Amino acid sequence: MAAESENLTLVQAVRDGLQSEMERDDDVIVMGEDVGKNGGVFRATEGLYDEFGENRVIDTPLAESGIVGTAVGMAAYGMRPVSEMQFLGFIYPAFDQIVSHAARLRTRSRGRYTCPMVIRAPYGGGIRAPEHHSESSEAMFVHQPGLKVVIPSTPYDTKGLLASAIRSPDPVLFLEPKLIYRAFREEVPNESYEVPIGEAAVRREGSDISVFTWGAMSRPTLEAAENLAGEIDVEVVDLRTLSPLDEETIVESFKKTGRAAVVHEAPKTGGLGAEIAATIQEEALLYQEAPVGRITGFDTPFPLYALEDYYLPEPARIEDGIRETMGF
Repeated sequence: MAAESENLTLVQAVRDGLQSEMERDDDVIVMGEDVGKNGGVFRATEGLYDEFGENRVIDTPLAESGIVGTAVGMAAYGMRPVSEMQFLGFIYPAFDQIVSHAARLRTRSRGRYTCPMVIRAPYGGGIRAPEHHSESSEAMFVHQPGLKVVIPSTPYDTKGLLASAIRSPDPVLFLEPKLIYRAFREEVPNESYEVPIGEAAVRREGSDISVFTWGAMSRPTLEAAENLAGEIDVEVVDLRTLSPLDEETIVESFKKTGRAAVVHEAPKTGGLGAEIAATIQEEALLYQEAPVGRITGFDTPFPLYALEDYYLPEPARIEDGIRETMGF
């Protein structure tokens, strides 16, 4: 008999994943600004307060360093807190807690303690919000050893990756692309399941060029690939996890095509596109037919509304970048 499922949006899959893990493990708690009675700014925690009560769904003061610091202490002593940052651009007051404490606890204690906690944050642009509500600063956190960084792009992956993140013995930054929170639906099993952290997904097979992307950029990249069908056969790889990076899938895809481009909405300089290009250079240089293209946001603060669509890579700009790499 087939498992039962529901047709969910991505943000509904977040809530479903949290509910499933809270039912499965009494040590899982949710905490953050307005996550309780109000159900979160995007309603990702709606109903959890009524179901699990104030001791497991905790409304906190507006203090990101306090939210994450408290979660580090809880995790060190065996709980599995899931902290919500209302937006990724608000996470910087907690940066010290994340990189100096959460990510280092296992090493600092020589394995006596681990830090099984998740930090959830909506990220990225496209919703007509100010710049601190629209940032994509994932590269800052990928640089930190001891911290996993996960970014789903589909409802199915969201629930499964969130389960894996909550069950991980080490801290996970779980970034949710809010541009596609309610953009489409997908069948998601009602039962609990895991999608492994550290494994990319090939969303479209191709033979001419490999395009690597993640989060909200997966959809315009796939659209660009379909628009180019008949002209260029594009393989699209959704990385899903940025740390640890699935280097094996990246390299194997590149060996097949000999050309690559990376699509991300974060600024170009110091972005993950550079790391992916370096990985290809180190592991598959002799297969390379052209420089690795980077189709990204710009090296500016995230712009306000009039320029927002121009800043974000959209299908036409992605198509141009792919053609440029192919034409080398």
